[in-house]
Amino acid sequence: MTLFHFTGIKGSGMSSLAQILHDSSHVVQGSDVEKYFFTEDPLRERKIKILPFDENNIEPGMTIIAGNAFPDSHPEIVKANELGLEVIRYHDFLGEYMKKSISIGVTGSHGKTSTTGLLAHVLTGNSPTSYLIGDGTGKGVEDNKYFVFEACEYKRHFLAYDPDYAIMTNIDFDHPDYFKDLDDVLDAFSQMALRVKKAIIACGDDIHLQQIHANVPVVYYGFGDNNDFAAKNIVKSEQGSTFDVYVRNEFFHNFKIQLTGDHAILNALGVIAICQYEGVAISDMESRLATFSGVKRRFSVTESDGKVIVDDYAHHPTEIEATLQSAHQKYPDKEIIAIFQPHTFTRTAALLPQFAESLASADHVYLCDIFGSAREKAGNLSIKDLVDKIPGAKHLEMDDIRVLDEHGDAVYLFMGAGDIQKYMNIFKEHTEQEETA
Repeated sequence: MTLFHFTGIKGSGMSSLAQILHDSSHVVQGSDVEKYFFTEDPLRERKIKILPFDENNIEPGMTIIAGNAFPDSHPEIVKANELGLEVIRYHDFLGEYMKKSISIGVTGSHGKTSTTGLLAHVLTGNSPTSYLIGDGTGKGVEDNKYFVFEACEYKRHFLAYDPDYAIMTNIDFDHPDYFKDLDDVLDAFSQMALRVKKAIIACGDDIHLQQIHANVPVVYYGFGDNNDFAAKNIVKSEQGSTFDVYVRNEFFHNFKIQLTGDHAILNALGVIAICQYEGVAISDMESRLATFSGVKRRFSVTESDGKVIVDDYAHHPTEIEATLQSAHQKYPDKEIIAIFQPHTFTRTAALLPQFAESLASADHVYLCDIFGSAREKAGNLSIKDLVDKIPGAKHLEMDDIRVLDEHGDAVYLFMGAGDIQKYMNIFKEHTEQEETA
């Protein structure tokens, strides 16, 4: 039996894929840095071996799945090539693996992970479904009917896939370390659209997705009446949202979701559209939509000493606006405190004014030092450049976390794709100590 070795197993997609192969009765192990990442938790639950990076991990008979963050010069990949082993990049392996199922890729600049998680949750209640979610969650089911996966646009990796269906949530300028401009992003999504084999489910409220051309039907969803699937009669509350769905201007059904914010309704519409297209029973859609509580690091809530602490992956202005909107809907009577850590110098520099504008609806703003990532360690700006653009904003250092106490029983939104959780965990520990004092 083949032993699959994952070089970079703690990556969000790599962890998910390792879980899928393990669940499907394959032998799996992997290696990575020793630093803790939340994506390793489901690997350890499955008792999947995680080793420190070392060329001696590579032995004859293995198949190497290499994470996209690691170059061909990585010692493990070099050793594998010396031994003549098969080395397959993550996205190439995934593209081949999904061909045995009805594959549904979820892509877009924002909302991929939440929509993938919701779609997997709904379809699992109807048919055997394997899924790969960008929060490090994966599940493999033998003889699965569906394969649901998150398709990332970064470096055009999603062009390795030929899915039966694609849900496209939106198109926005991001990843400025790779994409030159918005037109470059549009070009990548246009190429992706041409690879879809059966149908595309796209958000018709996004002006860029309205320009998508494909060789298959494009079904649009959104709030506007011009969409094939439209949400109307929306009622929002602290418990979530209810809304009527109209299919080509005819009433289809009323649905309820636990999640807050317009983006959550749009994600649900995309899932409803693909399920209707695949003939999933309305009762299955209704019950599963109502019981979905979200994915990891997307408005994940804990409470301590009267304080609401939210962990969220938002790292782009559009995502920050959506997270703040959710907070205002769910906690209308509380102050909203935004604690944001920019992710990468290139993104921060390219979108500096948009970051300042997106944080405007918070009652108070604290900014942490820019997280450089493995791709770039430094840049030509600092967090002060963003602080200066937001009236009243303050620079927050880890040693000064107690300064947040002055806001009392508020909602504390910790947002970012770097190590913002370090700040959040220190704040949690501090509030728990206050609670027991």
